[in-house]
Amino acid sequence: MTTAEVRAAPAGIEGVVARMRRLAETLPPRDGVAVFNHVYLTVTEEIARRLAAGAFADRVSATELDVRFAARYLTAVDGAAAGRRPPACWRPLLQLRGHPAVRPLQFALAGINAHIGHDLPLALTDTCRALGVEPYALEGDFDRVGEVLVALEERVRDGLAPGPEVLDVADPLTHLVGAWSLEAARGAAWAAFRGLWAVRDLPDVSGELVERLDSGVGLVSRCLLTPLG
Repeated sequence: MTTAEVRAAPAGIEGVVARMRRLAETLPPRDGVAVFNHVYLTVTEEIARRLAAGAFADRVSATELDVRFAARYLTAVDGAAAGRRPPACWRPLLQLRGHPAVRPLQFALAGINAHIGHDLPLALTDTCRALGVEPYALEGDFDRVGEVLVALEERVRDGLAPGPEVLDVADPLTHLVGAWSLEAARGAAWAAFRGLWAVRDLPDVSGELVERLDSGVGLVSRCLLTPLG
């Protein structure tokens, strides 16, 4: 999905929240996209609260990034609903969203992986282009968003884990989700963004990098969605 193919972004972070809430109303709770959308909506509402409270150094760039970031996810979902082929990173979740042997926590992590691993580097690049800034201008607020995500990650895992107990060590889900790291995914996304920014004036190179990034992230999401029964 190129920048040109991303549908018109919602109007501000309030528009993003409204769009996610409307999407939630149309999906059954057990649907894999609904599970991820609930997690993403929770994060976005928290970001909106912190923006309003002045927690970000640059409200304009933080809002621009948040909206462009969300637009890639919403474009993928809307495109799939319209019969268009989604990016490789989103295909596993969209194809397996109704699989009865895939657990809610897997759906959530696969969506987070797709969105951070692929969409975030592209949204960062688009934001720098739109605002005419260099990557270092976004780094501080990128880290502040990371703090929000880390704070919510444990709640997400606990809330979607099967049953009130901590996952048993013998449960395959324990090993599957333990192999994925939010911190590592965000670090890889920042490195991919810097690489894309460095070759932004070389369309053949940047295009190939985006394609490989998309397919690689999709492979990880497919592994996260291994049916466990």
